[in-house]
Amino acid sequence: MINNPSIIFADEPSGNLDSESADNLHNLFFELREKFGQTFVIVTHNEDLAEMADRKLTMVDGKIVDKEVILS
Repeated sequence: MINNPSIIFADEPSGNLDSESADNLHNLFFELREKFGQTFVIVTHNEDLAEMADRKLTMVDGKIVDKEVILS
């Protein structure tokens, strides 16, 4: 974050967190996106986090099987 990257990659960022900490982290991602105009590419098994995204790609066996643009 020090170099103000335009894209941030996060692989299972909340996988080992308790529910409250995970929710706080997820909200932080969206706050940073709005404040600094950053893009987050997040790999997750957390359906709640995936549903918060602007765009969701679902993969099975290494292949994209579903693309969804979520309009809020």
